[in-house]
Amino acid sequence: MSRILIIEDEASIRRVLVKILTEENNQYQVSEAEDGLMGTEMIKKEDFDLVLCDIKMPKMDGVEVLEAIKKIKPEIPMVMISGHGDLDTAVNTMRMGAFDYISKPPDLNRLLNTIRNALDRKQLVVENTRLKRKVSKQYEMVGNSPEIEAIKSIIDKVAPTEARVLVTGPNGTGKELVAHWLHQKSERSKGPMIEVNCAAIPSELIESELFGHIKGAFTSAHKDRAGKFEAANGGSIFLDEVGDMSLSAQAKVLRALQESRIQRVGSDKDIKVDVRVIAATNKNLKTEIAEGRFREDLYHRLAVILIKVPPLNDRRDDIPVLVDHFAHKIASEQGTAKKQFSAAALKLLQAYDWTGNIRELRNVVERLIILGGAEVTESDVKAFASK
Repeated sequence: MSRILIIEDEASIRRVLVKILTEENNQYQVSEAEDGLMGTEMIKKEDFDLVLCDIKMPKMDGVEVLEAIKKIKPEIPMVMISGHGDLDTAVNTMRMGAFDYISKPPDLNRLLNTIRNALDRKQLVVENTRLKRKVSKQYEMVGNSPEIEAIKSIIDKVAPTEARVLVTGPNGTGKELVAHWLHQKSERSKGPMIEVNCAAIPSELIESELFGHIKGAFTSAHKDRAGKFEAANGGSIFLDEVGDMSLSAQAKVLRALQESRIQRVGSDKDIKVDVRVIAATNKNLKTEIAEGRFREDLYHRLAVILIKVPPLNDRRDDIPVLVDHFAHKIASEQGTAKKQFSAAALKLLQAYDWTGNIRELRNVVERLIILGGAEVTESDVKAFASK
């Protein structure tokens, strides 16, 4: 059921619009307001999927209504109704965020098409918002330890800037999570977040993967192909395991950072890119530099902000919170009731040596949920999670 509000001071036009909409689709639930003030109050109290609003009205005109609604409920599409002399104002309202405008007397086909398109757009906006929340929740940072609170604080300060970030820490600590949070909280969150695992791509293919190639650049290059840097344009690129990148690829990444330009493999044409680079590694890059495997100039370009993610053994206080988080997540994935862990079970898990960090803990929690009793006890932990 789509809820539509008509804000129009002329009763005859309101009646015509209500009749057209209710006869067109019995799923349209139409409400009326006789002036802008009344309409704005209704929008504050109720949820509507679409607003049809006249421009010239007493008390509060259509432009003022549009400005007010964009502040309180910006997701509602507004279609402005303009008289013969209001055309310039109607066009101006579209610059202010109105979905469209229709002229009086309304053309039936244009009116109905505009309404259908506006309702479709509202549905897409709602779905997009829901998916963004889902993604944001998926990459939620869990924990209240001083170490994690310090990382959250750094992310809040750094995310709105364009500063490049290098995330370090052992495998399985959640470096990818930090990268996603930086992107989600940045001005680039509407753009793409492209991930590249530098360790998983053979050294001879890494340049093609990052920068693309032109047809004939090498034997299997049968057509032009854009690389990850181009795909991330307007957003962020996450270079995971950057310490495993070849020296020739490092030189090209350095140029991309210095000049915001790249060249596809086999081409001498520059392509401008607008990308924020977030990198991560489990290696000690200072040692890699000393041994000639990593460029020092690239390190200094990447490490404008350095975030060190601690191993799980250094934040054992977070283990009960993490276990509860994973138990809830696993129950949702499997469609089962969430299992509780006894205090003794949690204490034992806190005492373990977590060499695989968060990743290992998640696997152990899933194993205990599957194999343990109705409540996961200390004996379950000893039986199924022994190291």
